[in-house]
Amino acid sequence: MTMETDSNDRTWGMLCHLAALSGYLITPVGWILGPLIVWLVKRNESPFVDDQGKESLNFQITMIIAACIIGAVGILTCGIGLILAIPLAIALAVINIIFPIIAAIQASHGEYYRYPFSLRLIQ
Repeated sequence: MTMETDSNDRTWGMLCHLAALSGYLITPVGWILGPLIVWLVKRNESPFVDDQGKESLNFQITMIIAACIIGAVGILTCGIGLILAIPLAIALAVINIIFPIIAAIQASHGEYYRYPFSLRLIQ
């Protein structure tokens, strides 16, 4: 869905998604903190940024929940589950790079992006 947004809104909407990648550079907390900071600062200025910030946060929360489940499987099976957990963790990391980039590109065009497989926890 595309709505009329100005260049500033599209830029901040794009940053909501790209800020999640800071988790790979700074600390895993950056996956949540990056989008959260952008969203909290700009959410009242633009409905587009508010929507894309929530979407990015929901996806990152979903990714963290999935990572915790994968880690728990590895631990609870006394390491046997690592045969499955390691490839799943790698796939999750790749997904957590690709989808925010796709979302950022869509947001830069003014399109409301929806992540697949994302829990809608923040409304």
